[in-house]
Amino acid sequence: MASHDGYLLDNRQVEAGTRFTAMAQLFDPVTFRHVDRLGIGPGRRCWEVGAGGPTVPEGLARRGADVLATDLDTSWLPADGPYEVRRHDLAADPPPDGGFDLVHARLVLVHLPARAAALATLVDALRPGGYLLIEDADPALQPLACPDEYGPAQRLANKVRRDFRTLMAGRGVDLGYGRTLPRLLREAGLAGVAAEAFLPIGGPACAVLERATVQQVRTRLVEAGLSTDAELDEHLANIDAGRLDLAPAPLVSAWGRRSA
Repeated sequence: MASHDGYLLDNRQVEAGTRFTAMAQLFDPVTFRHVDRLGIGPGRRCWEVGAGGPTVPEGLARRGADVLATDLDTSWLPADGPYEVRRHDLAADPPPDGGFDLVHARLVLVHLPARAAALATLVDALRPGGYLLIEDADPALQPLACPDEYGPAQRLANKVRRDFRTLMAGRGVDLGYGRTLPRLLREAGLAGVAAEAFLPIGGPACAVLERATVQQVRTRLVEAGLSTDAELDEHLANIDAGRLDLAPAPLVSAWGRRSA
């Protein structure tokens, strides 16, 4: 992740590890379906940008790739993993030297005010013939925590999600960023651009992710006057009781290839 004062989901918070685990359960199968489709395997050099947790760099390393995992906060990445770990600020630092066959960033650019410059950095890091795979959220594409809003618990969940979106928008998050990725990759000069969207609904990982996210931003929601402690307590109790079929924001995966 890159440094900026608006980032709401700080890796230093204890809930970050819980979020990383839940996101890995939800999104790693999607990510690696695309990675395998792009032919990333032995001998390929990969840059995992804003890695957060270890599961994606580990998965790339298991495929025989030479992997560099970077983040502003590398505390969740083991120093003895089968990949290189390096601190890197995408908003300020140039890309690592050497060029890459795959550059991958998941749920990174949407949080950056200087998204266009960050995307240009990622494109510049590609070798000729290399692939850029960007996966980012589009909270406005499907804005509800509970798409099936049939009762008060579901209405409260959706109210809390609206409050969270308001908080994100005020911090510079582009709530419609995911849908723009195919166009942005084409405009960056990449070839063979395509994209897919993924939207899970319900299941334990969705509930764990929702609970950890609400806990991470709870203080800021209350301080901003968006949610009350009573509302958040009730929402968390509804999650724990299994009353909600929760959905995260849709994940849009877009990929393209640098011309040889």
